[in-house]
Amino acid sequence: MSLYEKYILPTCLNLACGTKPILKQREKVVPLAQGRVLEIGMGSGLNIPFYDASKVDMVWGLEPSEGMRRKAQANLKKAPFDVEWLDLPSEEIPLDTNSADTVLLTYTLCTITDWQQALLEMRRVLKPNGKLIFCEHGEAPDEDVRKWQKRVNPVWKKLAGGCNLNRPIPEMLKGAGFEIEKMETRYLPSTPKIAGFNYWGVSKIA
Repeated sequence: MSLYEKYILPTCLNLACGTKPILKQREKVVPLAQGRVLEIGMGSGLNIPFYDASKVDMVWGLEPSEGMRRKAQANLKKAPFDVEWLDLPSEEIPLDTNSADTVLLTYTLCTITDWQQALLEMRRVLKPNGKLIFCEHGEAPDEDVRKWQKRVNPVWKKLAGGCNLNRPIPEMLKGAGFEIEKMETRYLPSTPKIAGFNYWGVSKIA
């Protein structure tokens, strides 16, 4: 791991993922989580203030980045529930089958290298009646924006820790065996369009 990845990138990601428009998005989806929650890519713990503590038993925070786990310490101290770190990538979730009531994905699918395997793992650990709650940025609906996403993505990916601008989030979820129960989309305000088209909603095992 380079010095950039260990020290500089976590700070940059924490700032980028904590803008006002993105926090507003987190506020829409995180309170829907309940029971035993697996948060994929917990990062610096930006979701913690938005959980409804009365509905949450505990949270597994899957985060392979040591730098991001270090950044999360201040937020973890404020958590009104137990948080257990899982320091493996999402392609290797170290939980039993059917162990989570909720899987929470916020601005994570863009970065996972083997996202197909990761989603299959999420499906495996989710209880049959559980929910996968998501809020992700991805492929824009407008052709001119999609063209710029494709042009910029190779450089963006290198600078932003593997983040992809143009992943087709709904198709990815459906391809891994999830059924989307409800979903909303929009361009976030005060955000470059190439990085600002959001999908958020709730899905279940199909």
